[in-house]
Amino acid sequence: MPPPDPLPGTAYGFEKTANRLTAPSDRFRAAAHSSKLIAGGQLSDSVSSQPPTSRLPQGAFQVLKVALPSPLRRLFDYLPAPRAPACGWQPGLRVRVPFGRREVVGVVVSLATGSELPRSQLRAISEALDDAPLPSDWQWLCHFAARYYQHSLGDTMQHAMPARLRQGHPMEGRTQTLWLALPNDETALARAPKQTALYALLRQHPHGLPGRAVSAHGFTREQLLALQKKGFAQSQEITLTATQPTSGSLLASPSLPLNREQATALAVLHEKLDGYHPCLLEGVTGSGKTEIYLQLIEALAAKGKQSLVLVPEIGLTPQTLARFKSRFRVPVVALHSALTDPERLDVWEAAASGRALVIIGTRSAIFTPLANPGAIIVDEEHDGSYKQHDGLRYHARDLAVARAHYHGIPLLLGSATPSLESLQQALSGAYRHLRLTQRPSRHPPAKLELIDLRHQRRQGGLLPGAIKAIKSTLSAGKQALVFINRRGFAPSLACHSCGWMAECGQCDARMTLHRQPPLLACHHCDSRRALPDACPECGSGDLRALGSGTERTEETLQGLFPDTTVHRIDRDSTRKKESFEQVLKEIQRGEPCLLVGTQMLAKGHHLPHVTLVVVVNADGGLYAADFRALEHSAQLLEQVAGRAGRAAHPGRVLVQTLHPDDPHLGQLAEHGYGALARNLLEERRIAKLPPFSFMALLRVESPQEHAALALAQQAAQALRQWLKDANVPVRCLGPVPAPMERRQNRYHLHVMLAADKRSHRHAAANWLVQWLEANREARKVRWSIDIDPQTLA
Repeated sequence: MPPPDPLPGTAYGFEKTANRLTAPSDRFRAAAHSSKLIAGGQLSDSVSSQPPTSRLPQGAFQVLKVALPSPLRRLFDYLPAPRAPACGWQPGLRVRVPFGRREVVGVVVSLATGSELPRSQLRAISEALDDAPLPSDWQWLCHFAARYYQHSLGDTMQHAMPARLRQGHPMEGRTQTLWLALPNDETALARAPKQTALYALLRQHPHGLPGRAVSAHGFTREQLLALQKKGFAQSQEITLTATQPTSGSLLASPSLPLNREQATALAVLHEKLDGYHPCLLEGVTGSGKTEIYLQLIEALAAKGKQSLVLVPEIGLTPQTLARFKSRFRVPVVALHSALTDPERLDVWEAAASGRALVIIGTRSAIFTPLANPGAIIVDEEHDGSYKQHDGLRYHARDLAVARAHYHGIPLLLGSATPSLESLQQALSGAYRHLRLTQRPSRHPPAKLELIDLRHQRRQGGLLPGAIKAIKSTLSAGKQALVFINRRGFAPSLACHSCGWMAECGQCDARMTLHRQPPLLACHHCDSRRALPDACPECGSGDLRALGSGTERTEETLQGLFPDTTVHRIDRDSTRKKESFEQVLKEIQRGEPCLLVGTQMLAKGHHLPHVTLVVVVNADGGLYAADFRALEHSAQLLEQVAGRAGRAAHPGRVLVQTLHPDDPHLGQLAEHGYGALARNLLEERRIAKLPPFSFMALLRVESPQEHAALALAQQAAQALRQWLKDANVPVRCLGPVPAPMERRQNRYHLHVMLAADKRSHRHAAANWLVQWLEANREARKVRWSIDIDPQTLA
């Protein structure tokens, strides 16, 4: 499979771009090519995939260019192993190669007829690990992601494959042997009572019994083989994951009736099931977007086509998986971080082979190969969890756009609060814009009621009016949700005598007070220390908790309503496996209770018995330095408000704020997210901010502040000079300290690149990467390029 042209598509709409605006300077290219032999592999800039001719020219020799797990954005040259794989040497084969004093697993990217080093200096591949190359769609996506996000191809491929494949295990799903009874005359077993009993056991399990289960009943393998020899039993090997159903029926339960808006949206999706067709499904919370997903998947599964469904959080995966499995009889599988390595490989292989028709997963599932792709669905497409914030800094939603275009299949982005990037594409006509404005319950989404926090006493962060509303809700036999996006008991601990505050020794941040267990913790670097008995500055014992977190609000509510169950849902309370699912099951029973939680509760969960939502403090993103903060804050408020009134009873949302007169907050409360989003788009257009420009962020960090600053200044100065000489219209801003300059005992600085065209941004980012790789000082600090950054933190 030939690698794609550089940047063949874009994350939002596909524009043709030049290969490079200008080539990097000769000294940087020379620096790259002058690298010495590294672990036997020659660094290579070439990504040619032209296979060598059967007869090599005189003096030429066959070379395999291999992508290895290395931060170097290069390929490594190796000689073929003496024993070629059955399919011959070709791109996409995993190989084990010597790399320094160890052996690593890499992927063959291309074949060449020679190297810049003499043959005597090249080492040979140790062995080929596959008899056939890795799936071609997976290879394409890795090439695209590596080039678009300016990342090492070897690292990208390592990130994109399951751990078992990275370790060199074969690409095979696990299997299980089942024993089945065959019809026969039992009188032939009259003299073998043990075999008669075993035969009776097998007949009780018409779908087969695993060998371990047979042993657990006290029978031996020899007895099984004796039955098989006599024609009374047979063994059958099946895959553990995505076993094909025996029934020919597609649905396990009938589809739900659609209202007019849902039917119209589904009809639009059915118009183009065979071609690239991007759609933004903007539907208010609880409007039935998932039912549209299910019926679209049903139409594709009937044709034997696969659907890839992305969800933002692992907490949503079991809920979504259960709903999909209850609807379909076809194999439905899930990919997320809670799976073991063998389980991840099982699912990956089931999708690559085409057995699994529905694949549900979190961010990394976008790299799952598909044998017969039919559609890609991104639920809650606005969610920040789709962005990877270290290593390969990809955005799963954007890769979904590129991948759907590559396959020529429909793409469905669903959200009640679409990102401004996707909304702008829909408003401009690049995406089909589908809207759902009604809930099945016929109750309109609850409007936000702003409550002034100023000059009022609070209990656990709650005003008397909010407490009264909670009491009324519980008396009516309903559930109430209290949303506070702060973990712990209180955001800080202070001395009332001298003003000392507990601060993290590694970050420019205050430590959070926790009561369960009692300690001080930094939520940025995860450092922890015991609670002090007295103020370390003045020795006073008058230490007080300032502000409220989930623990404090939980404690307050438990005291106010001692006969009511209070469920706290945050990262601390749900660390145990399946603890979150257990709490959700209790909530689904419908008994009156109180929910106290962070944004974990705001991500698409269906809570039909919640009729009241109280937002403890809505001011977190109103005046932040990050230009995306207001968008993200509005999305979060709208999403958490959408948990109320999703069933038979209308909902109410109380929003406590210190800024009830803020125009943005007022517009959100009065007219909803859609109106605010369009207003924010106009502000972004005037300021030339995304989605009306394209950004890249150089992040530099070092334990020594002067080292980070020196490199950032040199990089910015060199880039500005190149932009001027090459006449590339890219704005270079900085260096500036990150919003939290010191984090984990490292100083963080940013250099921002912004351009009106994506091709200009990529040309500048590519030049900057090569400059950094050739700069000796850059090896002394940690740096990374973030394409389309979603946060400035």
